[in-house]
Amino acid sequence: MILRARHVLPIAGPPIPNGAILLQGSRIAAVGSWPDLAASAPAAAPVIDYGDALLLPGLVNAHCHLDYTDMAGLLAPTREFPDWIKTIMAAKGAWSDADFHRSWLRGASQLLATGTTSAANIESLPAAFSLLRPQSPVRIHSFLEITGVRVQRDPAQILADAESTLQSAPPAPGAVGLSPHAPYSTVPELLRLAAQSARRRGWRLTTHLAESRAEFDMFMYRRGSMFEWLESQRACSDCGQGSPIRHAARHDLLGPDFLAVHVNYLWDGDARLLADSWSSVVHCPRSHSYFRHQHFPATELAAAGVNLCLGTDSLASTRASGPFPPTLSLFDEMAELASRDNTLPPAEILTRATLNGARALGHGDLLGALEPGRLADITVIPGRASGAHIEDLAIHHSGSVLATWIGGRCVWHQPGVAPAQQAVA
Repeated sequence: MILRARHVLPIAGPPIPNGAILLQGSRIAAVGSWPDLAASAPAAAPVIDYGDALLLPGLVNAHCHLDYTDMAGLLAPTREFPDWIKTIMAAKGAWSDADFHRSWLRGASQLLATGTTSAANIESLPAAFSLLRPQSPVRIHSFLEITGVRVQRDPAQILADAESTLQSAPPAPGAVGLSPHAPYSTVPELLRLAAQSARRRGWRLTTHLAESRAEFDMFMYRRGSMFEWLESQRACSDCGQGSPIRHAARHDLLGPDFLAVHVNYLWDGDARLLADSWSSVVHCPRSHSYFRHQHFPATELAAAGVNLCLGTDSLASTRASGPFPPTLSLFDEMAELASRDNTLPPAEILTRATLNGARALGHGDLLGALEPGRLADITVIPGRASGAHIEDLAIHHSGSVLATWIGGRCVWHQPGVAPAQQAVA
């Protein structure tokens, strides 16, 4: 089969005008100009012509919370980050399991409709995610969330329960991993045990890290609203010993299989620690704006060589940009990032939403770019821009995509949009 459009954006190379992609089963067999592929394609190969459109790799959402999707617009930002945590905890307490299930599935549908084909999702419902994952064609990398402060349970038992849940999960697209929630909501022993378990089993790790000023002050200086809130709930002997990044390093979280989410507040040497360990950093632009964090230290992280990728976070921490509730859209994240940092080339923003995210999930050789041998995960969006502006048009796409392909199958298409089909002569 051949997919054809006005432009192909391989990510691993320059845009291809009048481009096409030859699919063979679940993989990409060739990428190039339409005349070249038409001349070399198998006789009578079916062609889907999307016309004035762009073909780009399926987007990779490196951090989301599907089960909070229906909280869009319900929670107002608070002055102090711990107060927002209390707010969302109260909101979660008012929901039933059915509410969370509907929210998860609605979020997965939004990912498909906005061109995301792979996502790192934080699973907060151990009993439910195994039932939900097989219901979506998205490659969901399910990171089971674990905490150890409020529950006051033995860290070894918390980890044993998490391991059992993940090992019993039925096969589904994507993978599984562990997510110690954050340094302030876990104890050091649980961080160490989680890191050891994940690496022993070949799982990946992700943690909310250095997200807020309150978290930074707690670990750096033993002060601030987070420290005052949690001082009576957890032993704080691990505070006052350096930044949250150094805390994560001391307890063995950093590594090439680790996704550090947010990383908004750095101390001297933190960027180098992340880079030297080959950890990835996930930036969530709309969530960052929602909380009014200080400027994201992208320049410092990139200069150190850190792999930077993008996530949507949850819609509970995303403002609406118009009359409608926000959706889980990496295109909206790219547009937000571009509006906040006009020094970033559009091609770099696209790379963070595709190839860099694939690298963070351990699939840098299979996903995130349109090249022969890679899996045929493809997003189709409308567009008639000239070659000089094609990447800029892509990062400012809004709304649903025209179609989403995963593993060589069209798993979602915009209702009422039917591309022309023909056969190579």
